[in-house]
Amino acid sequence: MRALLSVSDKSGVVDFAHVLHEAGYELISTGGTAAALAEAGLPVLQASEVTGSPEMLDGRVKTLHPKIHGGLLARRDLSDHLAQMEEYGIVGIDILVSNLYPFERTVMQDELSEQDIIEQVDIGGPAMVRAAAKNFAHVLVVTDPVDYAGLVPAIHAQDFPIELRRSLAAKAFGHVSTYDSLVAEYLRGETPPFPRELSVGMRLAKTPKYGENSHQHAAAYTRLRAGKPAPGLLDATSLKGEELSFNNYLDADAAWNAAQLFDEPTVAIIKHTVPCGLATRDSLVDAYLAAYQGDTVSAFGGIVALNRTVDLATAQEMRKLKLDIILAPDYDLDALEILMKKKATRILRVPNREGAPISELDIRPISGGLLVQEPDIEAENPANWQVVTEKAPTAAEMTDFEYAWRVIPQIKSNAIVFVKDRAIVGLGAGQPNRLESVAIAARKAGDKAQGAVMASDAFFPFADGLQEAIAAGITAVIQPGGSMRDDEVIAAANEAGISMVFTGRRHFRH
Repeated sequence: MRALLSVSDKSGVVDFAHVLHEAGYELISTGGTAAALAEAGLPVLQASEVTGSPEMLDGRVKTLHPKIHGGLLARRDLSDHLAQMEEYGIVGIDILVSNLYPFERTVMQDELSEQDIIEQVDIGGPAMVRAAAKNFAHVLVVTDPVDYAGLVPAIHAQDFPIELRRSLAAKAFGHVSTYDSLVAEYLRGETPPFPRELSVGMRLAKTPKYGENSHQHAAAYTRLRAGKPAPGLLDATSLKGEELSFNNYLDADAAWNAAQLFDEPTVAIIKHTVPCGLATRDSLVDAYLAAYQGDTVSAFGGIVALNRTVDLATAQEMRKLKLDIILAPDYDLDALEILMKKKATRILRVPNREGAPISELDIRPISGGLLVQEPDIEAENPANWQVVTEKAPTAAEMTDFEYAWRVIPQIKSNAIVFVKDRAIVGLGAGQPNRLESVAIAARKAGDKAQGAVMASDAFFPFADGLQEAIAAGITAVIQPGGSMRDDEVIAAANEAGISMVFTGRRHFRH
């Protein structure tokens, strides 16, 4: 019996090789894996000793040989295959242990040239893994060190059920597919954004207890990238509380993304992915209090994300309210001591995003396929906005316009947000018509609508939505424009003596 071991991730491979050796397997290996096994005192054949050919072309060719691939691909149930193996001196390989170099790490090394990166594209490894996986009825292929321990009893018993072989083969093809997707992404670069065939590399990160509802299974995957990693919720460190549920992940991600919109101290409070509270202030505690005042009813049991280290003053305010999850880049020790006493509150440490958001594809399932689009993250230049009313916005209104317009892509359409002094004071979202969203935002804002600005993710098809907001007390409006009845809407704004700007760009989020 023979086992070929050639791995990039060498964790546990020496112990696993000992198990194989004790079970009577002759060990074949290459490069660094062979050196590690030999150093551990295991007898090991170099692949070149099996093939009779030296490694060549700077290691590009070492296992691409009939005595390797014949040993992996030969069907032991076909007499013709067995005869050819005997004729050409091919010995069957019964177990392949191989995993590929994590390409996402390679491309993150700034000091590497493109040629250096190309040299790290594995050829022999994927070829062997695919060969062994294709021939799973006769060859056991192991690509994940996590599986080593569970295979020990089967190796000792020499009993490998076909279901086990098939599942490991499926995992092997998935391993190669993910690897290839990263190489393709690197070579493709930024264009074309939507190739004719698209594969996306992902790796299992978490397994929530269940999905949106208890009868649904769920999993959380890290999106692997052939480039700079995109930090996010899956990089969180849990400091207190149970694992996040599926819904927790959705809400916490919405909270984190909202808090990351601004460089100044910002706090977002989320319920059902909607920022019921969002505020930016000179201090974190003031930002929290302003966010809480945005919707004190919905904030109960909400998820809070902060983009600054939580200090004692902020923690003392947060302990007064029942909160499901708190996310922040860090916590002062005295603040954490207070928050750790909150019952049924999960506390996470999540790094802030540095720089502009990475342009991840927005992928959404539909029946029989997926919709893929660029994310709505491109920053807009207020200098390109057009004042369409007789009255121009004040400097304070322009500040709130910029704030509201950065927030609006985070809110489900039809999205209406009232902003005052860099804080949400009223919000309507996800309604079948814009008028209802305005009415909800106005009701939630109450007296705080007086002197606030309103942002709309798309144009007003009629003047009624604007008139509802004017009645509530808003003094300025920002919207894309583009309606057949823009003139009517502008006329209503002029009649009320408020200012309005058109951005020329809408921000639907379905």
